Amino acid sequence: MVSQWWCYGVEAGVEVRLTVDELAARAGVTVRTVRFYGTKGLLPPPVLGARRVGWYGAEHLDRLGLIEELQRQGLTLAAIERYLARLPQDPTPVDLAIHRALVASWTPEVPEEAGREEVERRAGRRLSEEQVDRLAAMGAVERTADPEVFRVDPGLLPLGVRILDVPIPLETLLAARAVVVEHSRATARELHRLFRETVWKPYRESEPAPDEVERMKALTDHIQPMVAQALVTAFQRSLREELGEAAAEDGRTAPPG
Repeated sequence: MVSQWWCYGVEAGVEVRLTVDELAARAGVTVRTVRFYGTKGLLPPPVLGARRVGWYGAEHLDRLGLIEELQRQGLTLAAIERYLARLPQDPTPVDLAIHRALVASWTPEVPEEAGREEVERRAGRRLSEEQVDRLAAMGAVERTADPEVFRVDPGLLPLGVRILDVPIPLETLLAARAVVVEHSRATARELHRLFRETVWKPYRESEPAPDEVERMKALTDHIQPMVAQALVTAFQRSLREELGEAAAEDGRTAPPG
């Protein structure tokens, strides 16, 4: 039985139902690419509606974004298939968006300039000034001197759009972003130091041949998305444990009814 996750996205019950052409346009790929990924098993099949029209939903959109990001990292289709197979069963659109954002964080940030119309096309909705402010607070977009042109982080924009309708104050978003940036940079520095001192430095001191050095660099590039997946999995587990402990503490401190 096909689940009905396609009916609604994260945005407070807003319906996310797309034809294959609409899905391709929102994801920035061709219809042929969408169908190719489907035949390879990288995308779930669409939900068939009246007249056998295939409808795609939020998971398809975010899974496409993750696949494209992994391809930019240089992973083969076989490696991408293995990566997707390790995701939690029935991942939510937010799960997929977080994975994409973390995988993208391993590459140098190259924001893309886009006009408001293009940003709204990618978001799949009209954006108010308050919503643009919220996306900017999350680092998904950055305003420029031209009020109709933005610098867009393609990895963060899908996640930011998912969170738009969640009732979180702008101040909280700014504070949360500061916490994430601070700790993610510290983690990245420590991982880089660890890899440099325990793997890369001893390898270079062994005086490998030039072609072996290039091979090691290529292998390192392929390892990075896997490390990102390990990080997001560990974060999700820690968050669940923290929320569970907080709920238990609230239960112990609640006054008797």
